[in-house]
Amino acid sequence: METGLGEKVVFITGASGGIGRGLTEAFAAEGARLVLQGHRQFDSLCEFVRQAGLEERSLLIDADVTNPDELDRAFAHAASEFGRVDVCVANAGVWPPEDVPLWEMDVDRVREVVEIDLLGSVWTARAFLRSLARSGPREDGHGASLVFTGSTAGRFGERGHTDYALSKAGLSGLVRSLKNEITAIDPRGRVNMVEPGWTVTSMARPALENPDNIVRAVRTMPLRQLAMAADIASAVVFLASPIAARHISGETLTVAGGMEGRLLWDRDEVDPAAIVAEFRK
Repeated sequence: METGLGEKVVFITGASGGIGRGLTEAFAAEGARLVLQGHRQFDSLCEFVRQAGLEERSLLIDADVTNPDELDRAFAHAASEFGRVDVCVANAGVWPPEDVPLWEMDVDRVREVVEIDLLGSVWTARAFLRSLARSGPREDGHGASLVFTGSTAGRFGERGHTDYALSKAGLSGLVRSLKNEITAIDPRGRVNMVEPGWTVTSMARPALENPDNIVRAVRTMPLRQLAMAADIASAVVFLASPIAARHISGETLTVAGGMEGRLLWDRDEVDPAAIVAEFRK
């Protein structure tokens, strides 16, 4: 499928994480030029890009997504290097692994998760739209694209992780609002979200070492498997494409094996060992 992403400039936040690395590889495979943001794991991001042989196509930026000024400077730097930014993937996020009910949750934890996962996405979108307003739409008619990385926690909730669930739920309102705003600066501009369920990443692996967590997650899915980073990245690439998804805006694409808010399988119908063996291949 032709995506039209060759030589497009793609800005990815949280590029140092598991999904972020999957996004980097997927957009690189489409021939895009990459602007990769990292912060806490910036050194590991640099090493990943070097090992992947992507240094010539990548601009690496150390910026804090909770700081609007740093993001404005990051997008200005990207535009000065590549001329413009065509696609933005607001992917940066954190998920504290400890299960804590809200009434026992530390205020600092709530603030940190909301600052990174929700407000970090707001400031990323703001900086991207400001950059787009300066550059204007492309002459070839390919619209700009803004894609958020959400979570099924924002739809179904997640016990013990209210901070994360509320942050991801807030992205839905952002998508629905910005789809109407982006067209004021780019008539073909689009805003969408990919909503992953349980995905095998470095962030989730500690929780997935517990077979009970795997069983609890997979029992809600007709597809008894866990997503890999590449599964999420493929969905983002599709939505980012000005050709494949040119008439899709304001939508959420769930990548979660058909997850529902109910149990579909008995416990003995899920084999966590087989699932673990699959994602360790």
